[in-house]
Amino acid sequence: MSAFPERELSTAEVEAAMDGRLHHAPSGRADAFLPSPMVQNHAANLHFLPDGRLACVWFGGTMEGMGDISVFMSTLGPDGWTAARRLSDDPARSEQNPVLFTAPGGAVWLFHTSQPGGRQDECEIVARVSRDGGDSFGPARRIGDFRGVFVRQPVQLGPAGEWLLPGFRCITPSAGRWTGDIDSAVMLVSRDHGQTWQAVEVPDSLGAVHMNPVAPKEGVMPAFYRDRYARWVRRSLSTDGGLTWSAPQPTDLPNNNSSVQAIRLADGRIAMVLNPISAAQSDARRASLYDEIEGEAEVRAVTEGPKAIWGVPRAPMVLALSEDNGATFPILVKIDDGSGHALSNNSAAGVNRELSYPSILPGADGVLHIAYTYHRRAIRYVRFGAPL
Repeated sequence: MSAFPERELSTAEVEAAMDGRLHHAPSGRADAFLPSPMVQNHAANLHFLPDGRLACVWFGGTMEGMGDISVFMSTLGPDGWTAARRLSDDPARSEQNPVLFTAPGGAVWLFHTSQPGGRQDECEIVARVSRDGGDSFGPARRIGDFRGVFVRQPVQLGPAGEWLLPGFRCITPSAGRWTGDIDSAVMLVSRDHGQTWQAVEVPDSLGAVHMNPVAPKEGVMPAFYRDRYARWVRRSLSTDGGLTWSAPQPTDLPNNNSSVQAIRLADGRIAMVLNPISAAQSDARRASLYDEIEGEAEVRAVTEGPKAIWGVPRAPMVLALSEDNGATFPILVKIDDGSGHALSNNSAAGVNRELSYPSILPGADGVLHIAYTYHRRAIRYVRFGAPL
C-alpha cells in the first residue's frame, strides 16, 4: 500500500483508514490506523510481548471520563494490526491510561486507572495479569490503597529488581473540583513483585506529571515530565537507579500540558516524542479537561499559585533527539502536523484535531515504533527504519 497523504486527514478519511493495514512510503516509513469500534481512542502505549509481538493498548469509548471508556489492545502482525480487543469493562467507571509490563518471570501485567466521571482525584489503579503472553488477562484487582494517583508511563526495574511504576497525584483542592492545579509526581515502588506498593514523592514537583524515567547512562537516570502550566518539559535525575529523584527543572522543550514519552536509543541518545508548543505560543484555553461532561462552572477549582492550563493546541507531533542525557534537544524531526485544536474532546463530530499522547519504542533491529492519538478518533502508528 502507498503512504497516507502528507496532510491533515478528514474525519471520514480517518474512519475509512482504521483497518490496521500498513501503508509504506519509499523513505522506509510505514503508517497505519489501528482498528477500533469506538468513536474516541486515546492514550496509546506500545510494548513488546514475550513472544516478540508488538502490542498497543489504549482507551476508547464515547468521551474521556464517561463510563463506557474501556481499555483496548491490538497486536501487529505481518499484514497490519489486529482487531481491537476489549480488556476492561466497568460500566460505572472510566478506565484510562493503560500500561503493559512483562515481569521478569514472564507474566504480562496490565495497569490502568479507573475513575468516576471526570474525578481524577478519586481514581484507583487497577492491575490485570496474563499468564499466556498477553492472549488473555485475569480478573482486575486494585493495587495499593492509593486514591487519586494516576499512571501513564511504563514500569522500570530498580537496582535490586524493584518494580518502579511512575505516577502522579491528582489532588483535590480545598474548594471547587479537580482541575490539575496542584498535581505532583510520585514513584510507586514494589519490592514483592507487584503485591504491595509504596509511594515515594518526587520533591518540589508541583505541576510535574506523567513522570517518564529512561534507562540510565553512566549511573544517571533522567526522567521527563509534562507541565500542568504548559511551559516547558521538565527533567529530574536519579543516581540510585530510580528510587529517589531530584526536583524537576525546565528543559529547552516547550510543553502544552500534554503527554510526552522518551526512551534511550542503543547509541546512548534519548529520543522523545511530543508537541513542542507552550501556552506562551497560543491563547487557546478551556476550563478543564472534563468541562464538556461536568459543566464549566463545576470544574473550576479555587487554589492559590499557578493554574493548570488546558486547550493549548496539540500539534505538531515531533521527534526530538538529545546527546547529553536529556539536558538539551537540538534535533527536531516532524512526524505529523495539523491544527492541533484541543478545545473539545468531541470525536463523534470531528471537533477535536489533536495529535497527542505519543508512545515510542525501539525494536532490537533498530526500527523505531511510535503510536499517538489522531484527533481523538484513532490511534495512529508510525514506523521508521534505522538509522535515525
